Amino acid sequence: MSDTSNRTDVTNRDHIGETVERMPRRVHTPYSSLSSVRSLANQAFSRAADAPLIAGNAVRLLVDARENYPAWLDAIENARHHVYFENYIIRDDETGRMFAEAFILKAQEGVIVRLIYDWLGGSGKASRAFWEELRKGGVEVRCYNPPRFDSPFGWLSRDHRKMLSVDGAVGFITGLCVGNEWAGAPDGSTAPWRDTGVEVRGPAVTQIEQAFAQMWELTGDPIPEEELNALDPPQPAGDKHLRIIASVPATAGVFRLDQMVASLARERLWLTDAYFAGTTVYVQALRMAARDGVDVRLLVPHATDLPLLQPLSRAGYRTLLEAGVRVFEWNGPMLHAKTMVADGRWARVGSTNLNIASWLGNAELDAVIEDEAFAHEMEEMYLNDLTNATEIVLDQRRRLRTPGGVRPRRAHTPGRRGSAAPVAAGALRISNVLGAAVTNRRTLEPVEARIMLATAVALVALAGILIFLPFLLVYPVIVILIWIAITLIMKANKMYARTRKKQTGLA
Repeated sequence: MSDTSNRTDVTNRDHIGETVERMPRRVHTPYSSLSSVRSLANQAFSRAADAPLIAGNAVRLLVDARENYPAWLDAIENARHHVYFENYIIRDDETGRMFAEAFILKAQEGVIVRLIYDWLGGSGKASRAFWEELRKGGVEVRCYNPPRFDSPFGWLSRDHRKMLSVDGAVGFITGLCVGNEWAGAPDGSTAPWRDTGVEVRGPAVTQIEQAFAQMWELTGDPIPEEELNALDPPQPAGDKHLRIIASVPATAGVFRLDQMVASLARERLWLTDAYFAGTTVYVQALRMAARDGVDVRLLVPHATDLPLLQPLSRAGYRTLLEAGVRVFEWNGPMLHAKTMVADGRWARVGSTNLNIASWLGNAELDAVIEDEAFAHEMEEMYLNDLTNATEIVLDQRRRLRTPGGVRPRRAHTPGRRGSAAPVAAGALRISNVLGAAVTNRRTLEPVEARIMLATAVALVALAGILIFLPFLLVYPVIVILIWIAITLIMKANKMYARTRKKQTGLA
């Protein structure tokens, strides 16, 4: 069976706003009479995400690089005390150099400029000379989690955040990295990637800067307290309530919140994601919401910077569609946004994808806004996006078939493509299928047969190789075991040395 899908072009905005027929809807109590429930939900969200609700903020929705990049550059230009910038990918191209020049200019004016990039995200994207030029220009540059001998599996943790904060007065949380693919070609020959961010002013900016300080300390000496406290705390700037969720590996704050929103949504739950590979638990939450009458929609890319992972993502469509979840594929070059809007009340914008790598493995940064006016703006943006999307549907025989018509071009990414997050998302999809097949813990879908067959062939081939060349397995295991042993010895010695130093100081 083909693993591609039957797609229905979406061009009518009125049709997009309709809700598909589902099971009979439950009668819900109006929100206006749920003040006590809201209070409990607020408490639950705060605990689940370790992020209190902050009042008194102004929040501006920024669509694509055409709105994000100018706002970032304007904030940098007006900096008077400090600029904090953290991003997974910063390319050494026209866009990257434009920002590098802006950072260097402010540093030469005496403004503190601190920058964090991720080692894996930046690998092959920018040369050593690019970073040295920034350092020589007065910018303090740090790399998150480069390979280290004493951390064999450290590369599994990535700094996937995308943020900018200036003078404690304005902060940006976004899904955009820095590169020409987000800006698009000046002559219009290459369309920009679709992405979303927010500008925040008010007390919540303090939380954004604390999130940056957290990552700065993980990469070396912390930011001096006098620098963090040099300026007065930001005053209220609006009427928006929001949470700043600064995830670090293994905390799963956003995952818990996403689960809760999927469980609490009563009318609508609209999701946009670049590398969707939801866990079985989260997929089940979406399915149950849809079967309960909630209008659940998922917008994902068709053209992707990792085309080999597309079949893995599509393997999960059927179980969603059969429960009533509506799935759409973006027709542009690449959809990179990570957003959620629920019931015209809750909205999330940031760097977290709906997959295990983002939820558990990475440092991520998201803003969760609880405001009806902002959520309405997010819903309008979502409906507008769907006018450039194609809906995936099941045919009368309940099968997914190859669509006809012209297909959008694959997303173009200069240089090396992809990152650890989508690769991990694909691995999760495969592991879900194989785990279900081995343990019989759920009914497998026909579309998953190809994954099982391809994996079986690969395992047989690997077994055949190891039969005749067993050293290919034995030697790497020996090297890894020795490496881990040396790492443990080094860390134990450091801890003993630190303890002896403290004891000597006390004596």
